[in-house]
Amino acid sequence: MTTDKFSNVQFLDVNRVLVDDEVEIGEGTIIYPNVTLLGKTKIGKNCKILPNCFFENAVIGDNVTIDSTKISDSEVMDGTTVGPFAHLRNHTIVHKNCRIGNFVEFKNCNFGEGSKCAHLTYLGDSEVGEHVNIGSGVVTVNYDGKNKFKTKIGNHAFIGSNVNIIAPVTIGDNALLAAGSTITEDVNDGAMGIARSRQVNKEDFGRKYLSK
Repeated sequence: MTTDKFSNVQFLDVNRVLVDDEVEIGEGTIIYPNVTLLGKTKIGKNCKILPNCFFENAVIGDNVTIDSTKISDSEVMDGTTVGPFAHLRNHTIVHKNCRIGNFVEFKNCNFGEGSKCAHLTYLGDSEVGEHVNIGSGVVTVNYDGKNKFKTKIGNHAFIGSNVNIIAPVTIGDNALLAAGSTITEDVNDGAMGIARSRQVNKEDFGRKYLSK
């Protein structure tokens, strides 16, 4: 790879990076080893592209840090951090100042400014508002075997851990989904959605079972 057109870009090991001819990289960006940049990928200024990233037709804004992540046909806007081990695909857009953590997959997802999705989550065919918190283990159930359905989540919503959202469904602004719920109906602005059985404790059952 020739680095002539990237004179203001720092490649930590130019022999361990693959960059297609149409790729654009802004000044002040650092490209770490084992990075692949394909198609019409465009990376902004002062970014850090950490090891083991694979981008194809990705658009990355300024001041973005991405670690060990695959991005295809998608966009990540300014000030966002992604990874490690995230996967953004199929026209996903992550807006400014977001946090996308480890083992997160977005497919055709519009993820609003300042929102966070820290780990172990799948959001497919979804619109997520601004300053939303997505807990661990959240899944949008968007496919019934024949058709894809959309999930909409409003601004400032809080989605608890291990929540299944059965699309199509709309979650309002400032709504709360209780951890462990399976949500099948719309939740109004400011409301809490909870859909889980009550816990029952059977005294001494554990001791008896383990002593068999």
